[in-house]
Amino acid sequence: MSILEVKDLTVTFPGGIEAVRGVNYSVSRGEVLGIVGESGSGKSVTSLAVMGLLPRNAVVSGSVKLHGRELLGMPEDDQIKVRGKTISMIFQDPLSAFTPVYTIGDQIAEAVRIHQKVGKDKAARRAVELLDLVGIPHPGVRAKAFPHEFSGGMRQRAMIAMAIANDPDLLICDEPTTALDVTIQAQVLEVLKTAQRETGAGIVMITHDLGVIAGMADRVLVMYAGKPVEQGPVDELYYRPRMPYTMGLLASIPRIDGEEGPLVPIEGNPPSPAALPPGCPFAPRCPMKIDACDDEEPPLTEIGGGRHVACIRSREIEHKGLTGADVFPVPVIPPNDVVRIPREQRPTVLELNDLIRHYPLMKGAVFKRRVGTVHAVDGISFDIAEGETLALVGESGCGKTTTLQQIMQLEPPQSGRIVVLGKDSGKLGKEDRKALRGDLQIVFQDPMAALDPRMPVGDIVAEPLRAHGRKNVDQRVAELLTLVGLDPSYAERYPQHFSGGQRQRIGIARALALEPKMLVLDEPVSALDVSIQAGVINLLEELKNTLGLSYLFVAHDLAVVRHLADRVAVMYLGRIAEIGTVENVYDRPAHPYTQALLSAIPLPDPEMERTRKRILLEGDLPSPADPPSGCRFRTRCPKFARLSEAERRRCVDEEPSVVRLANAVDHGAACHYAEEIEVITASDDQEEK
Repeated sequence: MSILEVKDLTVTFPGGIEAVRGVNYSVSRGEVLGIVGESGSGKSVTSLAVMGLLPRNAVVSGSVKLHGRELLGMPEDDQIKVRGKTISMIFQDPLSAFTPVYTIGDQIAEAVRIHQKVGKDKAARRAVELLDLVGIPHPGVRAKAFPHEFSGGMRQRAMIAMAIANDPDLLICDEPTTALDVTIQAQVLEVLKTAQRETGAGIVMITHDLGVIAGMADRVLVMYAGKPVEQGPVDELYYRPRMPYTMGLLASIPRIDGEEGPLVPIEGNPPSPAALPPGCPFAPRCPMKIDACDDEEPPLTEIGGGRHVACIRSREIEHKGLTGADVFPVPVIPPNDVVRIPREQRPTVLELNDLIRHYPLMKGAVFKRRVGTVHAVDGISFDIAEGETLALVGESGCGKTTTLQQIMQLEPPQSGRIVVLGKDSGKLGKEDRKALRGDLQIVFQDPMAALDPRMPVGDIVAEPLRAHGRKNVDQRVAELLTLVGLDPSYAERYPQHFSGGQRQRIGIARALALEPKMLVLDEPVSALDVSIQAGVINLLEELKNTLGLSYLFVAHDLAVVRHLADRVAVMYLGRIAEIGTVENVYDRPAHPYTQALLSAIPLPDPEMERTRKRILLEGDLPSPADPPSGCRFRTRCPKFARLSEAERRRCVDEEPSVVRLANAVDHGAACHYAEEIEVITASDDQEEK
């Protein structure tokens, strides 16, 4: 019997905007239903409607039954008794979901006492038990901490503890891992599986990450423009999709086990709920569109085997055995002539030698005193050759952004040496520094925050041209917009009139205005939907090849790095843990940290996800103000526990430096006991053998 049954759910906001248009699904005990789709498809609004958490001006119709009891129209007092007891929700941003003025333990205990007749002491003990269950270290102590004292991963685990406090029958997880590092994401997903085993609850997992769904879900519901467009068992939907939109989503995903080459983007943007096209909402973006697609919107039709599809050409797709690469055109990116020259014979565009950046840790409001040092970057070295992309990867707090700041400032570093295009930043005068800035530009992570909302796009792109006294500005702006795939007429519009992917293209156009030789890319696609992300990745690759650019690419998504980078440097707590060509580092990682990073990345392949061996790291990143002695990774290293006492002593006392591995031309690791192994496709069965 189903725990939750949703029938013909519709949500309308003021102005007649239908954000959700007839959603149907059910969830049984112990089942995981994955709901996927691009931003604006109605995923989160659907879950909020089920929970009764939408604003009062939203008009909700249809039926939502929990254990056969109708939730829509239920009095508020009765809803409060159900929420948190029978049905719970894990929100996307745990920091805003917790009250900042109460301790974590008090808030979890409150959730217990609201629904159970227990005293304060028993509820407090239950809160500690729950924090221990979800893997919070020293739960008795951490229960007395406030939300801001927890890291992002710990807050999300505490949110899961609160959600399962009363053994609910259904958990709704709204993007529970979106803002987390991949290692913390792996921990949180493991905690969710533990919570499900403990409670036997059904789970509705809402996410845009199709890799997470492949490993977690039993069934998948794909949404577009407020309606389900495909639904079915996870294996069937991933291996035999029957809706072009689903095929495009799966084909656009960068994979760490995938081949190099262009990704398959879905051109265009999702329609606004206020202005849906006639007929099928996906038709304007669909390569398989025919005239009949504009006549009427296809209903979600059952096609057997638990499958439902909303497409008039689904039978044809099945009959011909079409895939995403067959339906969506794969861009042709011209080859890069520079890479034909051996790397050692190419000029070096950027060189860092033993770069150090420490910050004082101060205490006191009036009379400040130094109480410590933050070791943000603690002696890193790497170089980038002409026409090459080096990716800098690692968890939040490892020093990636600080490294970028030191490079972009073009000022003397605190210690070490930075050489940009053959010029030492420590020896540059004011005029030399301004001239060099034209050759070194940056593309920021959040394009909306990087673009002035008060200026039209044409002025934003023209700003660096005018600052450097260039001529023919309007002509150059038109060329730049065309170069990044935008119409020159867009120059009169403002940033808020564009989608996220278009805004990032505008940021790239501005960065290219002065014809730089090198671009620094600071998480340029992390805020984009996977379908839009593929187009921006292809654009960056094409620009690099046609303009002869070099990239320093900072990212936490190692699947994107595999497609875009030539070499990769893995950072941990201010130091480089491993560096080398993408092929060497991904296929034969030698440092335990790199191995854990790669094993934690989900693959959009259900069979592989069910059998892959995970290397889960314990705890969170140590504070850069108090790094461990010796090897900085030893406090979380899975290999450390297997070493002898003498070997452990070496890890504790001696800090390893990057050493080139045997039989490797370009591959080094900072580990006393480095060992190359395969982790991306390694399975538990292989490990047992």
